[in-house]
Amino acid sequence: MRQKVEARILRGLTWMGSIFTMAVLGCVVGYILIKGIPHLSPELFSWKYNSENVSMLPALINTLLMTAVALVLSVPLGIGAAIWLTEYAKRGSRLVKLVRITAETLSGIPSIIYGLFGALCFVEAMKLGLSLISGALTLAIMILPLIMRTTEEALLAVPDSFREGSFGLGAGRLRTTFNVVLPSAIPGILAGVILAVGRIVGETAALIYTAGTIPEVAKNLSSSVRTLSVHMYLISTEGLYVSQSYATAVVLLVIVVGINFLSEWIARKVGSHGRV
Repeated sequence: MRQKVEARILRGLTWMGSIFTMAVLGCVVGYILIKGIPHLSPELFSWKYNSENVSMLPALINTLLMTAVALVLSVPLGIGAAIWLTEYAKRGSRLVKLVRITAETLSGIPSIIYGLFGALCFVEAMKLGLSLISGALTLAIMILPLIMRTTEEALLAVPDSFREGSFGLGAGRLRTTFNVVLPSAIPGILAGVILAVGRIVGETAALIYTAGTIPEVAKNLSSSVRTLSVHMYLISTEGLYVSQSYATAVVLLVIVVGINFLSEWIARKVGSHGRV
Protein backbone atom coordinates (compact mmCIF):
# COMPACT_ATOMS: atom_id res chain seq x y z
CA MET A 1 0.00 0.00 0.00
CA ARG A 2 2.84 2.36 0.86
CA GLN A 3 4.50 1.76 -2.50
CA LYS A 4 1.22 2.45 -4.31
CA VAL A 5 0.79 5.72 -2.42
CA GLU A 6 4.36 6.78 -3.21
CA ALA A 7 3.89 5.87 -6.88
CA ARG A 8 0.68 7.94 -7.06
CA ILE A 9 2.39 10.90 -5.39
CA LEU A 10 5.32 10.74 -7.79
CA ARG A 11 2.97 10.37 -10.76
CA GLY A 12 0.99 13.37 -9.58
CA LEU A 13 4.14 15.46 -9.11
CA THR A 14 5.30 14.46 -12.59
CA TRP A 15 1.99 15.51 -14.11
CA MET A 16 2.06 18.79 -12.19
CA GLY A 17 5.57 19.54 -13.37
CA SER A 18 4.68 18.69 -16.97
CA ILE A 19 1.54 20.82 -16.93
CA PHE A 20 3.39 23.74 -15.33
CA THR A 21 6.19 23.52 -17.90
CA MET A 22 3.74 23.38 -20.81
CA ALA A 23 1.78 26.30 -19.36
CA VAL A 24 4.90 28.45 -19.02
CA LEU A 25 5.99 27.54 -22.55
CA GLY A 26 2.55 28.35 -23.91
CA CYS A 27 2.50 31.72 -22.13
CA VAL A 28 5.95 32.69 -23.39
CA VAL A 29 5.29 31.59 -26.96
CA GLY A 30 1.81 33.14 -27.00
CA TYR A 31 3.08 36.45 -25.61
CA ILE A 32 5.85 36.66 -28.19
CA LEU A 33 3.51 35.80 -31.06
CA ILE A 34 0.82 38.26 -29.96
CA LYS A 35 3.31 41.09 -29.51
CA GLY A 36 5.47 40.31 -32.52
CA ILE A 37 3.35 39.05 -35.41
CA PRO A 38 1.45 42.37 -35.96
CA HIS A 39 4.78 44.14 -36.44
CA LEU A 40 6.25 41.77 -39.04
CA SER A 41 6.60 43.68 -42.30
CA PRO A 42 8.56 43.41 -45.58
CA GLU A 43 10.79 46.30 -44.48
CA LEU A 44 12.21 44.13 -41.68
CA PHE A 45 13.62 41.80 -44.35
CA SER A 46 15.33 44.44 -46.49
CA TRP A 47 18.82 43.59 -47.65
CA LYS A 48 20.34 46.80 -46.26
CA TYR A 49 19.87 47.94 -42.66
CA ASN A 50 19.07 51.57 -41.87
CA SER A 51 17.37 53.51 -39.09
CA GLU A 52 14.06 53.53 -40.99
CA ASN A 53 13.52 49.85 -41.82
CA VAL A 54 15.59 48.36 -38.91
CA SER A 55 16.06 45.30 -41.12
CA MET A 56 16.83 42.01 -39.39
CA LEU A 57 17.83 40.18 -42.59
CA PRO A 58 21.58 40.90 -42.30
CA ALA A 59 21.52 39.73 -38.68
CA LEU A 60 19.57 36.62 -39.68
CA ILE A 61 22.13 35.68 -42.33
CA ASN A 62 24.96 36.36 -39.90
CA THR A 63 23.28 34.10 -37.33
CA LEU A 64 23.18 31.23 -39.81
CA LEU A 65 26.82 31.82 -40.77
CA MET A 66 27.91 32.03 -37.13
CA THR A 67 26.04 28.83 -36.28
CA ALA A 68 27.53 26.95 -39.23
CA VAL A 69 31.12 28.00 -38.51
CA ALA A 70 30.83 27.30 -34.77
CA LEU A 71 29.36 23.83 -35.40
CA VAL A 72 32.04 23.00 -37.98
CA LEU A 73 34.68 23.86 -35.38
CA SER A 74 33.10 22.15 -32.36
CA VAL A 75 31.04 19.15 -33.50
CA PRO A 76 33.88 17.00 -34.92
CA LEU A 77 36.07 17.75 -31.91
CA GLY A 78 33.29 17.13 -29.40
CA ILE A 79 32.14 13.87 -30.99
CA GLY A 80 35.73 12.69 -31.40
CA ALA A 81 36.49 13.38 -27.74
CA ALA A 82 33.33 11.54 -26.67
CA ILE A 83 34.24 8.53 -28.84
CA TRP A 84 37.67 8.38 -27.25
CA LEU A 85 36.24 8.62 -23.74
CA THR A 86 33.70 5.84 -24.25
CA GLU A 87 35.29 3.49 -26.78
CA TYR A 88 39.05 3.78 -26.34
CA ALA A 89 39.90 5.16 -22.91
CA LYS A 90 39.76 2.86 -19.91
CA ARG A 91 36.39 3.36 -18.24
CA GLY A 92 36.65 4.82 -14.76
CA SER A 93 40.26 5.98 -15.19
CA ARG A 94 41.47 9.17 -13.57
CA LEU A 95 41.94 10.87 -16.92
CA VAL A 96 38.35 10.15 -17.95
CA LYS A 97 37.06 11.49 -14.63
CA LEU A 98 39.22 14.60 -14.99
CA VAL A 99 37.94 15.28 -18.51
CA ARG A 100 34.32 14.87 -17.38
CA ILE A 101 34.74 17.18 -14.40
CA THR A 102 36.43 19.76 -16.62
CA ALA A 103 33.64 19.60 -19.20
CA GLU A 104 30.96 19.95 -16.55
CA THR A 105 32.79 22.90 -15.01
CA LEU A 106 33.10 24.63 -18.38
CA SER A 107 29.38 24.09 -19.01
CA GLY A 108 28.55 26.11 -15.90
CA ILE A 109 30.69 29.15 -16.70
CA PRO A 110 28.59 32.27 -17.55
CA SER A 111 28.64 33.25 -21.19
CA ILE A 112 29.98 36.73 -20.46
CA ILE A 113 33.15 35.11 -19.08
CA TYR A 114 33.56 33.33 -22.41
CA GLY A 115 33.06 36.68 -24.10
CA LEU A 116 35.83 38.29 -22.05
CA PHE A 117 38.11 35.33 -22.75
CA GLY A 118 37.35 35.56 -26.48
CA ALA A 119 38.02 39.30 -26.44
CA LEU A 120 41.40 38.83 -24.75
CA CYS A 121 42.46 35.71 -26.66
CA PHE A 122 41.04 35.98 -30.18
CA VAL A 123 40.33 39.70 -30.58
CA GLU A 124 43.44 41.09 -28.85
CA ALA A 125 46.14 38.40 -28.56
CA MET A 126 45.55 36.71 -31.92
CA LYS A 127 44.71 40.04 -33.62
CA LEU A 128 41.51 38.69 -35.19
CA GLY A 129 39.57 41.78 -34.16
CA LEU A 130 35.81 41.99 -33.72
CA SER A 131 34.88 39.50 -36.40
CA LEU A 132 32.79 36.51 -37.37
CA ILE A 133 35.67 34.10 -36.76
CA SER A 134 36.35 35.52 -33.27
CA GLY A 135 32.71 35.03 -32.32
CA ALA A 136 32.59 31.54 -33.86
CA LEU A 137 35.74 30.43 -32.02
CA THR A 138 34.33 31.71 -28.75
CA LEU A 139 31.01 29.95 -29.31
CA ALA A 140 32.80 26.75 -30.35
CA ILE A 141 34.62 26.69 -27.00
CA MET A 142 31.37 27.46 -25.22
CA ILE A 143 29.35 24.62 -26.76
CA LEU A 144 32.15 22.05 -26.95
CA PRO A 145 31.54 20.66 -23.41
CA LEU A 146 27.81 20.39 -24.11
CA ILE A 147 28.32 18.44 -27.34
CA MET A 148 30.97 16.23 -25.76
CA ARG A 149 28.92 15.31 -22.69
CA THR A 150 25.67 14.67 -24.57
CA THR A 151 27.49 12.56 -27.15
CA GLU A 152 29.22 10.63 -24.41
CA GLU A 153 25.93 9.88 -22.66
CA ALA A 154 24.38 8.81 -25.99
CA LEU A 155 27.28 6.43 -26.67
CA LEU A 156 27.16 5.00 -23.15
CA ALA A 157 23.44 4.32 -23.62
CA VAL A 158 24.21 1.91 -26.47
CA PRO A 159 24.15 -1.63 -24.97
CA ASP A 160 27.51 -3.38 -24.72
CA SER A 161 25.90 -6.39 -26.39
CA PHE A 162 26.00 -4.43 -29.67
CA ARG A 163 29.75 -4.05 -29.36
CA GLU A 164 30.26 -7.65 -28.28
CA GLY A 165 28.20 -8.93 -31.22
CA SER A 166 30.22 -6.84 -33.65
CA PHE A 167 33.52 -8.01 -32.14
CA GLY A 168 32.25 -11.59 -32.31
CA LEU A 169 31.68 -11.22 -36.05
CA GLY A 170 35.29 -10.15 -36.51
CA ALA A 171 34.87 -6.38 -36.77
CA GLY A 172 37.54 -4.15 -35.29
CA ARG A 173 37.00 -1.36 -32.78
CA LEU A 174 36.99 1.37 -35.42
CA ARG A 175 34.42 -0.37 -37.61
CA THR A 176 32.31 -1.26 -34.58
CA THR A 177 32.33 2.34 -33.43
CA PHE A 178 31.33 3.88 -36.76
CA ASN A 179 29.04 1.14 -38.11
CA VAL A 180 27.32 -0.08 -34.94
CA VAL A 181 27.67 2.32 -32.01
CA LEU A 182 27.40 5.74 -33.69
CA PRO A 183 24.25 4.98 -35.76
CA SER A 184 22.49 3.82 -32.60
CA ALA A 185 23.54 6.98 -30.74
CA ILE A 186 22.67 9.51 -33.45
CA PRO A 187 19.35 10.64 -31.87
CA GLY A 188 21.16 11.50 -28.63
CA ILE A 189 23.99 13.20 -30.50
CA LEU A 190 21.51 15.29 -32.47
CA ALA A 191 19.83 16.31 -29.24
CA GLY A 192 23.15 17.70 -28.03
CA VAL A 193 23.72 19.52 -31.31
CA ILE A 194 20.22 21.02 -31.07
CA LEU A 195 20.95 22.32 -27.58
CA ALA A 196 24.21 23.77 -28.88
CA VAL A 197 22.44 25.49 -31.79
CA GLY A 198 19.87 26.91 -29.38
CA ARG A 199 22.64 28.34 -27.23
CA ILE A 200 24.39 29.84 -30.27
CA VAL A 201 21.22 31.41 -31.64
CA GLY A 202 20.30 32.92 -28.28
CA GLU A 203 23.78 34.09 -27.29
CA THR A 204 24.29 37.83 -26.86
CA ALA A 205 26.88 38.76 -24.22
CA ALA A 206 29.77 36.74 -25.63
CA LEU A 207 29.22 38.00 -29.19
CA ILE A 208 29.10 41.67 -28.28
CA TYR A 209 32.69 41.33 -27.03
CA THR A 210 33.95 39.21 -29.92
CA ALA A 211 31.84 39.60 -33.09
CA GLY A 212 30.81 43.24 -32.81
CA THR A 213 27.56 45.00 -33.65
CA ILE A 214 27.85 46.03 -37.33
CA PRO A 215 24.42 45.49 -38.99
CA GLU A 216 25.76 44.23 -42.31
CA VAL A 217 26.03 40.83 -43.95
CA ALA A 218 29.46 39.33 -43.37
CA LYS A 219 31.69 39.59 -46.45
CA ASN A 220 34.25 37.18 -45.00
CA LEU A 221 35.33 35.63 -41.71
CA SER A 222 37.10 38.84 -40.71
CA SER A 223 33.96 41.00 -40.98
CA SER A 224 32.44 42.50 -37.85
CA VAL A 225 28.82 41.38 -37.61
CA ARG A 226 25.79 41.24 -35.35
CA THR A 227 23.60 38.18 -34.92
CA LEU A 228 19.84 38.11 -34.51
CA SER A 229 19.91 38.01 -30.71
CA VAL A 230 22.40 40.89 -30.56
CA HIS A 231 20.26 42.80 -33.05
CA MET A 232 17.17 42.27 -30.89
CA TYR A 233 19.04 43.36 -27.76
CA LEU A 234 20.42 46.53 -29.35
CA ILE A 235 17.18 47.78 -30.89
CA SER A 236 15.22 47.02 -27.73
CA THR A 237 17.66 48.90 -25.47
CA GLU A 238 17.49 51.94 -27.74
CA GLY A 239 13.82 52.25 -26.80
CA LEU A 240 12.77 53.35 -30.29
CA TYR A 241 12.15 49.98 -31.92
CA VAL A 242 10.57 47.83 -29.22
CA SER A 243 7.88 46.59 -31.60
CA GLN A 244 10.52 45.50 -34.11
CA SER A 245 12.37 43.66 -31.34
CA TYR A 246 9.24 41.57 -30.67
CA ALA A 247 9.05 40.80 -34.38
CA THR A 248 12.68 39.68 -34.25
CA ALA A 249 11.81 37.43 -31.32
CA VAL A 250 9.13 35.77 -33.46
CA VAL A 251 11.70 35.00 -36.15
CA LEU A 252 14.08 33.59 -33.53
CA LEU A 253 11.30 31.40 -32.19
CA VAL A 254 10.45 30.10 -35.67
CA ILE A 255 14.11 29.27 -36.32
CA VAL A 256 14.47 27.29 -33.09
CA VAL A 257 11.23 25.37 -33.64
CA GLY A 258 12.20 24.65 -37.25
CA ILE A 259 15.59 23.29 -36.19
CA ASN A 260 13.93 21.03 -33.63
CA PHE A 261 11.50 19.57 -36.18
CA LEU A 262 14.25 19.13 -38.76
CA SER A 263 16.53 17.32 -36.33
CA GLU A 264 13.69 15.08 -35.16
CA TRP A 265 12.94 14.17 -38.78
CA ILE A 266 16.61 13.41 -39.45
CA ALA A 267 16.84 11.29 -36.30
CA ARG A 268 13.77 9.28 -37.37
CA LYS A 269 15.18 8.73 -40.84
CA VAL A 270 18.57 7.67 -39.52
CA GLY A 271 17.00 5.46 -36.86
CA SER A 272 14.77 3.66 -39.37
CA HIS A 273 17.70 3.19 -41.72
CA GLY A 274 19.75 1.72 -38.89
CA ARG A 275 16.97 -0.73 -38.01
CA VAL A 276 16.70 -1.84 -41.60
